[in-house]
Amino acid sequence: MSTFDNPFDPHRRLQGCSCGRHVNQAEHERDAARQLHCAPTASEGVSEDKRYQGVVASAVMRAVFPKDAARRAFLKKVGASTALAAISQFFPLKTATEVFAQGGAIEKKDLKVGFIPITCATPIIMAHPMGFYTKHGLNVEVVKTAGWAVIRDKTINKEYDAAHMLSPMPLAITLGAGSNPIPYAMPAVENINGQAITLSVKHKAKNDPKQWKGFKFAVPFDYSMHNYLLRYYVAEAGLDPDTDIQIRSVPPPEMVANLRADNIDGYLGPDPFNQRAVYDGVGFIHILSKQLWDGHPCCAFAASKEFVTTQPNTYAALLKAIIDATAYAHKPENRKEIAAAIAPANYLNQPETVLEQILTGTYADGLGNVKRDPNRIDFDPFPWHSCAIWILTQMKRWGQIKGDVDYKAVAEQVYLATDTAKFMKEIGLPPPPMTSKTFSVMGKPFDPAKPEDYIKSFKIKRTT
Repeated sequence: MSTFDNPFDPHRRLQGCSCGRHVNQAEHERDAARQLHCAPTASEGVSEDKRYQGVVASAVMRAVFPKDAARRAFLKKVGASTALAAISQFFPLKTATEVFAQGGAIEKKDLKVGFIPITCATPIIMAHPMGFYTKHGLNVEVVKTAGWAVIRDKTINKEYDAAHMLSPMPLAITLGAGSNPIPYAMPAVENINGQAITLSVKHKAKNDPKQWKGFKFAVPFDYSMHNYLLRYYVAEAGLDPDTDIQIRSVPPPEMVANLRADNIDGYLGPDPFNQRAVYDGVGFIHILSKQLWDGHPCCAFAASKEFVTTQPNTYAALLKAIIDATAYAHKPENRKEIAAAIAPANYLNQPETVLEQILTGTYADGLGNVKRDPNRIDFDPFPWHSCAIWILTQMKRWGQIKGDVDYKAVAEQVYLATDTAKFMKEIGLPPPPMTSKTFSVMGKPFDPAKPEDYIKSFKIKRTT
């Protein structure tokens, strides 16, 4: 097969049509007809410019020929490319496409976004005092909220327009795990890494998880990376997380108090409460979550699909503001400034020195050591589909979801990687060229193409 004839050869010569972009005139006609019949979506691998041109051309054709039969007859008679040229003569197709691509006015400028006071929410929080929402034309009130169930319910009830959520929550809400099924979207990850297992100071001699039988642990929520990573960690040590230890949900701001009161032996929780336990002298950091899975997602920006689809320009501005803030937070040289911005009572209500230790990665571990890890917490907005699939495997592993799961479809429906990639490009962040990747958790490779095999490989699990 010659280079010209091979449709899969990226170097083939596309000179066989009137526009020079297709193998032959027939392919040119089919492409033009497709634009006039229906607009392709971004997920179909076409450029944004071509997609907008298709939307505009399709709308004009439907206005000229409201009846499908008449429109098809006209296209069949004159050909799609001739029809497109004719439309361009009396309608400014190029100008209309450019205007359409720029988007319309923001539908709602005054928004409420809920957050839990933890460092995982840094981009959502800092975007308020540091002006990122204003920069993108929004007046956002960030509302401190007590716990994850409250965040979920207030967002579902439309008291909040969008919210800081744990990255598994939009998947769980969409599937109806723990609540009624409502389509939700997660277009941006807030933070990667940034968690730890903190133990009571009375357990300084029990740094081996095999010694933890009978321990009481806290996690922020059932549908959380904290829950899944803690379960994974103790199961790898041979303990059944449902029978050998106790795991309860405790709002993050209450974790240190519960540790101090001896109600729990430890927690896998978010910062600042790992570092705060060290600061208060009641706990020590056993292990950072990045030591279990370096680069794992934790928290996210999420909203209902209804908000995304009915207020697209508001959604776009909000997402862009958060990605912009995330890009700023990613740079180590900005971390001390950010610590000062999010420390006040209306945000995290924490000593600045605690937040600096977390955000800069130079910290005391509670065992007399000062450690340095600049990636203790990091900020990367891209919502990897493969990470969503891993989360779904753990939800199934521990019996939170049952039956057949179309892992890939659910991941693509909820984790809106295409939107994230678009706005990352606009603010100068290079998005990854794909939406899925392999990685390892505690040294065990994960292949997102084989989720059921991964679940079956575990000795300790609830699913059969």
